[in-house]
Amino acid sequence: MTDTTVTKVSSAHSPTGDQGEVYLASGKRLSMRMWRDEPPSRDKPAHRQEYEVVGYVISGRAELEIEGQTVRLEPGDSWVVPAGSEHTYRILETFTAVEATAPPAQVHGREQS
Repeated sequence: MTDTTVTKVSSAHSPTGDQGEVYLASGKRLSMRMWRDEPPSRDKPAHRQEYEVVGYVISGRAELEIEGQTVRLEPGDSWVVPAGSEHTYRILETFTAVEATAPPAQVHGREQS
């Protein structure tokens, strides 16, 4: 039987990650978080993750460098980082975006309380 439990996360009580992201929801198959008004930044070290990330840009601009390719992210754009892909982000202009990860954040010990 499918689990139909509904979970609501109030923005007033959303957990915050160690990089400033706010977790919006987390379930058995995925988690969703928001990067809100992230200031411009230099390249962060490239890294690989064991989970897939999909995102959508609400405002601002950034560059995603993935496996030697650079993708410019602007409002209305979406992106996918496949599991195991080496990547980094460079925020060019104050940036707000929503990301979802699969499997969910807590599977990889990333969720903060």
